[in-house]
Amino acid sequence: MWFLYVLSYVALLVQILFSVISIAAGLYYLAEIVEEYTVASKKVIWWMTVVSLSIYVGFLLFEDFPISMTVCGILAHLTHLFILNSFPVVVLSSPQFLLAIVMLVVNHYLAFSYFGNVYHPFSEVIGYFTLCLWLVPFALFVSLSANENVLPTHAETVPLLDNDVVSNYFSRRGKKYGLLSFFNYAKESILPQRNKKAF
Repeated sequence: MWFLYVLSYVALLVQILFSVISIAAGLYYLAEIVEEYTVASKKVIWWMTVVSLSIYVGFLLFEDFPISMTVCGILAHLTHLFILNSFPVVVLSSPQFLLAIVMLVVNHYLAFSYFGNVYHPFSEVIGYFTLCLWLVPFALFVSLSANENVLPTHAETVPLLDNDVVSNYFSRRGKKYGLLSFFNYAKESILPQRNKKAF
């Protein structure tokens, strides 16, 4: 009896490990797509934001959610649209980004308070959180890798010889500072590399 009990916990740890690896691989792939196709990524995130805003309008018309939770969600998605104005350059200290973070925290607090007091089936709760709270901020988080000044992985060690724009561009062209380069750096430093033998 105890052996199967211990075995179930070992299996749970293996499943968690595979889930984490799958999520990391998915993030790596999404970061690679966003870095390659920034214009298309901006359009996709814009449409996701518009769909989320229309869902909130549907809540105003058809559901009896608290007005504060619905208005907070609408304001959060409007700040996401303001962030998209300067996409792919997202300044982490900009008022739009900071307001989006604050609105995300407040919106989560209001949603947890409401769903903690009013019973809804789990599928409805997870549907609200996925489509209204997590989808657009997660897409914006993954798209931070499109900006070269976010999540630095290594600093420039050679000082610039000239201060003009062209030499600065060509000296920094090979350096990447995004989420994708962070994953590449982690892959190169953690995972062993195979050397092919020439016979």
